[in-house]
Amino acid sequence: MELICIIALAAATLLLLIRSVLIDLSLKEIEKGLAARLDEETNTLLDIPGRSRSVRRLAAALNVQLRRLRDERRRFQLGDQELKDAVTNISHDLRTPLTAIFGYVELLKRENPPGAAARYLSQIEDRAEAMKQLTDELLSYSVASSGEPARRKLDLGRALEESILSFYGTMEQRKLTPEIQITDGPVWRYLDPGEISRIFGNVISNALKYSAGDFSVSMDADGTITFSNTAPQLNAVTVGRLFDRFYTVRDSQNSTGLGLSIARLLTERMGGTIGADYRQGKLFIIVAFPEHSP
Repeated sequence: MELICIIALAAATLLLLIRSVLIDLSLKEIEKGLAARLDEETNTLLDIPGRSRSVRRLAAALNVQLRRLRDERRRFQLGDQELKDAVTNISHDLRTPLTAIFGYVELLKRENPPGAAARYLSQIEDRAEAMKQLTDELLSYSVASSGEPARRKLDLGRALEESILSFYGTMEQRKLTPEIQITDGPVWRYLDPGEISRIFGNVISNALKYSAGDFSVSMDADGTITFSNTAPQLNAVTVGRLFDRFYTVRDSQNSTGLGLSIARLLTERMGGTIGADYRQGKLFIIVAFPEHSP
């Protein structure tokens, strides 16, 4: 009798052990499936593994939450796209009255208005120009946040040189001689040429805006580009917010606060990183594009 009890107890223990292992495997399978569905855009739900009622109830409850998450994601994407479309349409609509304003301002300037009227007219033109710039930046941000980059193989150093050259006139006008150090040999990356040009252009434009008379650019063989300039009007707090949308430094003129925000959006969308640092009165903006497969 005692032997029968021992055998029965051993069988029950073995059965519980097997059941525990099966439940553990089922839970791991649920965990793996849940992680995959949270990371990817998919409509598939979790399979309900095993025969354990508790595990099946858990999987069913998670599927309910996944359905809700999927619905919320769809509503968010729809609303996000509607907002982008609205910004694009408004930006286009604003261009027509702004063009008319510039036209009337130009006609009034030809009338050689007296001193006070000329000053007021100049203020109107400056404000209209600021509004035009903001409209253009809003349109650019809306376009930049939509679609996918058209990647192709390009030499990062060559793209950087072309962007710097496009600002030659501005630098010459400000009597600013840039210090440029670009690694020898090509640095090949699969990136969107138009977006790269926009990133570099926005960063260089920002550097020239805050520069106290100097500007340096360096690029390493690993695809890290560092832009630097003396900027006494900045500090660690303002530099920490330079990439925030619509954030502008008080001393900046005709600034929309979207230039660096767009640069960050485009950089991260192509797998790169961008950041800012402030040391000993100098602003450093570091852009990096590590090597990725096409």
